[in-house]
Amino acid sequence: MNIKQAKDSIKQTVSMYLKKNKLGDYCIPVVRQRPVFMLGAPGVGKTAIMEQIAQELGIALVSYSMTHHTRQSAIGLPFIREREYEGEHFDVTEYTMSEIIASVYEIMADSGIREGILFLDEINCVSETLYPSMLQFLQYKVFGRHKVPEGWVIVTAGNPPEFNKSVREFDVAVLDRLKVIEVEPDYSVFREYATVSRLHPAITDFLDMKREYFYKIENSARGRSYVTARGWEDLSEIICLIEEEGGLADDELIGQYLKNEKVVREFGAYYELYNKYKQEYQVAKILKGEAGEDVVKRALAAAFDERLSLLSMLMDKVITDMRDNIRTADMYAAAAPVLKSCDALDAKELMDKLDKAQASFRARLTGLGKANSLSGEEEAKLKGLLILLDELGKKGVTQENPYEYIKSDFNGRVKELKAQSQEISDSLHNLFDFCEKAFEGDNEMLILVTELTVNPHSSKFIARFGSPDYEKHQDELMVADRTLDLQQEAKELLGTL
Repeated sequence: MNIKQAKDSIKQTVSMYLKKNKLGDYCIPVVRQRPVFMLGAPGVGKTAIMEQIAQELGIALVSYSMTHHTRQSAIGLPFIREREYEGEHFDVTEYTMSEIIASVYEIMADSGIREGILFLDEINCVSETLYPSMLQFLQYKVFGRHKVPEGWVIVTAGNPPEFNKSVREFDVAVLDRLKVIEVEPDYSVFREYATVSRLHPAITDFLDMKREYFYKIENSARGRSYVTARGWEDLSEIICLIEEEGGLADDELIGQYLKNEKVVREFGAYYELYNKYKQEYQVAKILKGEAGEDVVKRALAAAFDERLSLLSMLMDKVITDMRDNIRTADMYAAAAPVLKSCDALDAKELMDKLDKAQASFRARLTGLGKANSLSGEEEAKLKGLLILLDELGKKGVTQENPYEYIKSDFNGRVKELKAQSQEISDSLHNLFDFCEKAFEGDNEMLILVTELTVNPHSSKFIARFGSPDYEKHQDELMVADRTLDLQQEAKELLGTL
């Protein structure tokens, strides 16, 4: 199965393992809760989906790579304790608590979240001395003398032998006690993830044209070469940061993330071309509705890959602005009840109220962070709230009427946000207008409508503020798609007569 299917399967498994009956007991006894074992090539996103599952279920996550552990750190250190048996005293060897089990208890204490996932990566690459103890752990959920706490589901992962020389294959007796899920790379799933995560558009455009380069592991005369989903995502992040500083990535940098000379050369060449288009087409002017006739004519005459690059740049700018606008709006919506509750308070009472609100938001940020179940959206909102309340409090406390000042300041920010929303709506209209003029046929329009539909930020923005252009073309494309479906059905029917 692909990584998305694996995520859905594991999420369902965790939910079922944590389901309780009317008496408050787990419906599936802990002894029957088989640990999950994900077997898949490196870099397909096994660790990433565990973070997503924890965030979506609101539970904690403790993650360890077992290749970093010795028998002592996993099982605990031995110590001598005196015991009495039938009147005689003996020195007995016992073990301190496992570092891994201790981490679970620490997460519960720090975050207040009592249920979670214990994720152990590279489980089939443990050292020779640790291997027997790992088999015992998988069968009985025990490290040494210490059990994994109730309410914690065990999920493990490993690479097939062809990808890692250190792999130890489990025998049937062990596999029969595991819930085994085999994961294969799948570009369509990665593309969906890339859309939501806003990977650099040059990368997604390149991979749309060169899908075979999404995941590639092969042996060559110089050794093993590889390109993974993890490599593309990490490359995207560093390129975005470099561009923020006014620079551009080169082949040397690209080669630090993609370990295949051919892929590096081809993506490097496309990246240069992408930036050439970005400079020549002047995206900002197009989105302001100021595209000249020469720009429209060039787009009309351009090859499909050039039009795709241009469309990608335009969509990236608009959707990024939508994301920032939605995030700010959500932050203001969370801040509004706090600020309204400050009405009629004097300066000291108002500051105390804001301090308590900040403490509450900070505690949630810290707790979810320690539990490893903090989503990027929630983190951005909570950090933004802390900054906003701090700014308003510091300004307001110096005023004669603190609440009225804070109210006026906040309303001004909301007004500015609404103006930004209108500017983004105007940019979206100009984008559709340009596509109608510069792109013949429905291919580019279909890409635009699809991207706006599947991206959570743009879909939320359009649902909130509307877009006549989007609704118009969505309806047209749905009719066109249905016509094609009917034509295909007619051909198939005629073929049977």
